[in-house]
Amino acid sequence: MFTRWLLALAARVCLIVVGLCCCLSLFYLLACKPVSQSNKQTLLWSGEATSKEGYMALLQEREDSHRHYINSLTKQIVQLKEALEERTQQLQESLDKAKTKGILPQGLESLHKTPTQSDLKEFFRSQLNQAEVNSGVKLTSEYAVIPFDTLTLHRLYQLEMGLTRHPEERPVRKDHRDELIGTVETALHVLNGPQQHTDNTRRKQTFSPSDFIEGLTRTERDRGTIYELMFKGDGPRDFTQLVLFRPFGPVMKVKSESVDTRKMLINFIVPLSKRLDTFKQFISNFREVCIQQDGRVHLTIVYFGRDQIDQVKVVLDQTTRETHFRGFTLIQLNEEFSRGRGLEVGARAWRRSQNVLLFFCDVDIHFTADFLTSCRLNAEPGKKVYYPVLFSQYNPSIIYSNQTQRPSVQQQLVIRKETGFWRDFGFGMTCQYRSDFINIGGFDRSIKGWGLEDVHLYRKYLHSKLMVIRCPSRGLFHLWHEKKCGDELPPDKYKMCMQTKAMSEASHGQLGELFFKRELEAHLNSKKRVL
Repeated sequence: MFTRWLLALAARVCLIVVGLCCCLSLFYLLACKPVSQSNKQTLLWSGEATSKEGYMALLQEREDSHRHYINSLTKQIVQLKEALEERTQQLQESLDKAKTKGILPQGLESLHKTPTQSDLKEFFRSQLNQAEVNSGVKLTSEYAVIPFDTLTLHRLYQLEMGLTRHPEERPVRKDHRDELIGTVETALHVLNGPQQHTDNTRRKQTFSPSDFIEGLTRTERDRGTIYELMFKGDGPRDFTQLVLFRPFGPVMKVKSESVDTRKMLINFIVPLSKRLDTFKQFISNFREVCIQQDGRVHLTIVYFGRDQIDQVKVVLDQTTRETHFRGFTLIQLNEEFSRGRGLEVGARAWRRSQNVLLFFCDVDIHFTADFLTSCRLNAEPGKKVYYPVLFSQYNPSIIYSNQTQRPSVQQQLVIRKETGFWRDFGFGMTCQYRSDFINIGGFDRSIKGWGLEDVHLYRKYLHSKLMVIRCPSRGLFHLWHEKKCGDELPPDKYKMCMQTKAMSEASHGQLGELFFKRELEAHLNSKKRVL
């Protein structure tokens, strides 16, 4: 018995001794391991650093690079997890409803399960394969090409210049700036990541923002955004190209609700001074669309001065007798015309308890019943204001100069590049609830005459938490009229007025024909003499 115990004890002691010897051998190998040739080479590349400070600086640089890379990966993983959970819940709800109703199509039974992370990767991979990244796609014509934008660290060069009209600019929107900066940072993380240092074509030093030369980017709306980024290489003729792809997810349902517009009254606010013929044309449009077709409207006219006020009253009285419509309010102000002042007075003159939907309108505007529907659907008290971009007509005498008879006003309401343009620099026509207008502070009452009051109000909403719906409206037209820029206007307003006048006359090509009219006629006459 004692012998067995002694043998077991001896065996245990031997095992412990062997284990200690192995540990000591391992520590010795780790402590005495020689520096590899590749590590030596890397240290030499970093500037032939042999001192302790050089080693520490190199280690700190690598540590920072790996830390930034890990932070970037962590952020991307969190975003992907959130997107995956959201898509999973939506897909599951849709499939549950379909299965409950018995309308789940054959072949989709396999989808009636919780998607995994591999499913999300497979979907993103399919988006990449279908996008025009690695190879070209057959297109029908040059009009089907999606052009790239060119970007540097501080500038964006784009064909779609937007409201600024600048062919070269700094990105104005913060989300756009963050997107481009974030893309370059992601590229640097990828290039300086651990897997990049294992390549045979590695650089002698890490990439920095100063190594970025330029990039190309474009968005395929149903696939994602492509980035082709160029960086400096080791020599003057060496470059590193990195292609990134930000895939788009599938369409997801946000909300579904029914909107009842039967009790949504629109109060038209129209400031007016003289212009009787234009007012008659406006009332004709109002009668046809608002009274005969819609019926849920009110018209508030704020008239400046006394000239032609009696004729305006006659037009309103005649409309009431013929249509039995009594939703008119006429306010007279014996003061100098101010558009902002007129709209302010008209909006605050509403005395009913109902929070009415306001439409700030000019007398030279033509609208359709479809626009009234858009006005009601795109404005919501405390949440949304609607700023439509209207289609502005060119001078009919220039557009239809080759025709013996000018078309009627109704026939001129066509949206083509030869007949007009989207007035994206104008913010005067807007649908918003009276409560929002009052809460935002209304117009700047110090502004007199023409211009700027609408821009100031628009900027107030942009600085608020309300959503601004800005989009082209196919049912809102600005009828051409001769614009007069008075000498009494200050220089900034006079310049704006003249720029608007120039843009409203005709298209670039039509103005060119007028400018070179003599040369064109001379050329035509010379051809006739030859014949």
